Amino acid sequence: MPLRPLGRSGVDVPALGVGTNRWGRGRGADQLAPVFSAALDAGAKLFDAAEVYLGSEKTIGACLRRDPRPALVVTKFAPYPTRLSARSFHKALGGSLAHLGRDSVDLYLIHFPFSVVGIPSLMDRFAEAVEAGQARAVGVSNFSARQMRVAAEHLDRHGVPLAANEVQFSVFHRDPERNGVLSACRELDVALIAYRPLAGGGSSGGLGARQDACGCRARTTEERRPGRA
Repeated sequence: MPLRPLGRSGVDVPALGVGTNRWGRGRGADQLAPVFSAALDAGAKLFDAAEVYLGSEKTIGACLRRDPRPALVVTKFAPYPTRLSARSFHKALGGSLAHLGRDSVDLYLIHFPFSVVGIPSLMDRFAEAVEAGQARAVGVSNFSARQMRVAAEHLDRHGVPLAANEVQFSVFHRDPERNGVLSACRELDVALIAYRPLAGGGSSGGLGARQDACGCRARTTEERRPGRA
């Protein structure tokens, strides 16, 4: 499977990965380990988790222990209103790493831009995660073009590039083409990671938009460099 760069981070990921927002919800490693291994067999070795996906990090951690082949893991920080300090950020990251059974994550994202702390302060924390070796690359999710630029500017002050913005993007949901996010990704050299790229199966004419075969969602990462489509 071809690899795509996560912006200027130096991290390359496969063009297709696996979303795990339903992993751990009634399906544990016993049921999902074969899915995990099949994804690795196919070269889709990028697994996208989040702390708010109940059980996904622990399930991926269990799958990693059963199948130790190299895999790339994305997870996300939830900026809850109660998380006001640097300590709360690092505690959340430490919890995610413990669930995954890893010392570092390949890509750490802020799950959504709504935070009382503010984007600049959060980017300071994300830069610290890279500097501490706990994240190879950092990025954002569900950010607008303006919010992306704020995040990129503050990360640059630490010498850390904004690697990715993960947004909903499919043939049925093409807002990134209209709201400036795709253009900002090209301008800033940030990877656009599409979640629900097959609209939950709706674009294939098979599975309905609200269901899938095993709790999996495909993820595609599209290289977005200035001047490239």
